[in-house]
Amino acid sequence: MLKISAEIINSPSSTNSSSELASFLPSRFSVAPMLNLTDRHCRFFLRQLSRRALLYTEMVTTGALLHGKGDDLIFNEEEHPLALQLGGNEPKELARCAKIAQHMGYDEVNLNVGCPSARVQNGRFGACLMAETALVGDCIAAMREAVSLPITVKTRIGIDMQDSYEFLYEFIDTCATKGGCQKFIIHARKAWLNGLSPKDNRKIPPLDYERVYRLKHDFPLLQIVVNGGITTLHDAITHLQQLDGVMIGREAYYNPGLLMRVDSELFSAFDPLPTQAAVINAMLPYIEYELLHGTTLIKITRHMLGLFQGMPGAKHWRRYLSEYANHPGADTDVLIKALSYIQR
Repeated sequence: MLKISAEIINSPSSTNSSSELASFLPSRFSVAPMLNLTDRHCRFFLRQLSRRALLYTEMVTTGALLHGKGDDLIFNEEEHPLALQLGGNEPKELARCAKIAQHMGYDEVNLNVGCPSARVQNGRFGACLMAETALVGDCIAAMREAVSLPITVKTRIGIDMQDSYEFLYEFIDTCATKGGCQKFIIHARKAWLNGLSPKDNRKIPPLDYERVYRLKHDFPLLQIVVNGGITTLHDAITHLQQLDGVMIGREAYYNPGLLMRVDSELFSAFDPLPTQAAVINAMLPYIEYELLHGTTLIKITRHMLGLFQGMPGAKHWRRYLSEYANHPGADTDVLIKALSYIQR
């Protein structure tokens, strides 16, 4: 288990220099933090598809981080640019966690003010914090005072019946003026805190992109990134005509092949790997290393099931990996065999 020393938590802030890719922050394109999905193996895989996309961790709560789950913060240097998403509501605790993130080399710390789950509400953080604007401002200010990393906020356009543009405007204005936040990722749906599951909250409340565009018009100096319902790079390009960035969630996870064109289409850079087969070959050394250090194959390959989405043989690829990657002693031969179904 990773040990977090008191020296790290209590040390004065220092300039982060771990990532040469910091110039890409805030990213024009990012992959959303997704619970139980965007772990370190997932992020390493996604990084093979795009060198420019900003990646996010799963949400880590301040309590989990400060009381023994520092292992959640471990990452591979190739994952940069990389942001840590925190869940919490206590400014001093968030500041301590931000110091840990800076020490470990993260490129950004993001505060979750968008998750509507009952568990998160019981901890008094996530989307319910939109109703406590002053507290969110205090949390942001405490983290900004503690570190030199960008402190950003991921939020909704409203909660329950507090869903007017004026409510959203006041929330953003307070976070920016009192907290000093300069970048907001806006899920363009409001959250229903009661009566809808987190899954339903991603689909049922209607999208309102125009409200996000209006925010950018009213706060031209802030960086506004849109999230929610975006499934293609064409959609992303359309939003980028109005906004500073686009974040894609589950579509990037279940159809990761779309990331293979992000660098060329959104950053005017070379795409790192031209084919899905090349991505698999690039993953093999990483997988072999992880297997030698106790990781089971299924923990990595579960994130790769959608690599051939929409292509001939994709069903065989998914079926073979799902059936054989969890066998005792499963190794990279499983991927090579699964790939053969695609290449027939």
